[in-house]
Amino acid sequence: MNRRIFTLLPLLVIFFAAHSRGRANPAGSGFLVVANQGDHTLLVLDLAAHTKLAEVQVGVNGHEVAVSPDGNFAYVPIYGNSGIGRPGTDGRTIDIVDLHAHVIAGHVDLGKPVRPHCAKFGPDGLLYVSAELANAIFVVDPAARKVVAEIPTGAEQSHMFVISPDGRRAYTANVSSGSVSVLDLQKRGVVTIIPVAKTVQRISNSPDGRYVFTHDQDQPRIAVIDTATNKVAKWIDVPGSIYSSAVSPDSRRLVAMSPGGNIFVIDIAQSKVVSTIPVPPSSGEIILSADGARAFLSCPGAASIQVLDLQSGKLAEPFTLTKGVDGLAWTPSL
Repeated sequence: MNRRIFTLLPLLVIFFAAHSRGRANPAGSGFLVVANQGDHTLLVLDLAAHTKLAEVQVGVNGHEVAVSPDGNFAYVPIYGNSGIGRPGTDGRTIDIVDLHAHVIAGHVDLGKPVRPHCAKFGPDGLLYVSAELANAIFVVDPAARKVVAEIPTGAEQSHMFVISPDGRRAYTANVSSGSVSVLDLQKRGVVTIIPVAKTVQRISNSPDGRYVFTHDQDQPRIAVIDTATNKVAKWIDVPGSIYSSAVSPDSRRLVAMSPGGNIFVIDIAQSKVVSTIPVPPSSGEIILSADGARAFLSCPGAASIQVLDLQSGKLAEPFTLTKGVDGLAWTPSL
C-alpha cells in the first residue's frame, strides 16, 4: 500500500467516525429525566443512544422532576390526581428515585397535603418545592429528607418558580392571582408581589439574573420583569399565547412554546420573534441543554419529547413515548 495513504488512514477513520456520530446523534449527549403523569412513571432517556434507559413507577401524579447536582437522584413531587385549581387528591410527598439502580430510594413527607409541584435545587444544595395549597415554597434538606422551612408566597396557586443565579431570590408564577411573588431565600420571606395579568402560566429567568419572564394567558404576550426594580419593564408581543419558556445560556434568546403548536425564538433585546418552528400542540415543558444548542419539549397529548436544533432551527428525531410526558430535567451524566 502507498505509504502516504497508509499514514492518512487513521485520520480518515477518525473523521468519518465523528461525522457518522454527529448524524446519528442529533439529540446530543447527556440524559433527559422525564416525569410522566399519565403512567405515573419517571423515565430516563439516553440522548446519545436515543433510547429509554429506565422506567420507574412513582406516585399519583408526579408532574415535575429535579435531579440532584451530583446526578445520583431524581426528586418527583407527588401532586395528586387532578389539575391546578380542580378537585381531586392532594399529594404530600416527594418520591426519591435512585438514577443508578432505577428504584425508589425513599420519600420526603411534607407534613400535610399541599399538592407539591415544581422542584428545584438551589446553589445552597437545598431542594425548594412549590406547595400549592399552602401558598408557599417548602425548603427541603435532601440529606435529612425533611422540610426545614416554609416560605409564604402571599398569593394563591404558586405553581412554578425559578431561582436567581446567585441563589438569593425565588420568583413564583401565581396562576389565578395573575402575579409573580419575589421571595428572599435567605430571610425566607416575601419581598414584593408584582401584578402582571388576569392569569399567568409558568416562568423562566435569564442566566445573567437580569430578567424574569412569565406568560399572559389572556393575551398573546410575555411579561419581562426587571429584577433590579421588581416591575414589568416591557411586554413582548407574540403570534400566539405562550405556556412555557426557557432562556439561552448567553441570556440573548428566549425560546417560548405556544400550546397551538409553535416554538418562537425571541431576541430579548429587540423584543422580536426571529424564528418560528412548528411542533405538535403541547402544554408541556421546554428546557435547553447546558450549551444552549438544543431545546427539549414535552408533548403530553402527542406522547413525545420533541428535540429542536436551535442552530439550524430544525426538529430532530423525537422520542416517542406514552401520553402524559410532562416535567423535564437535563443532566450531563448519571
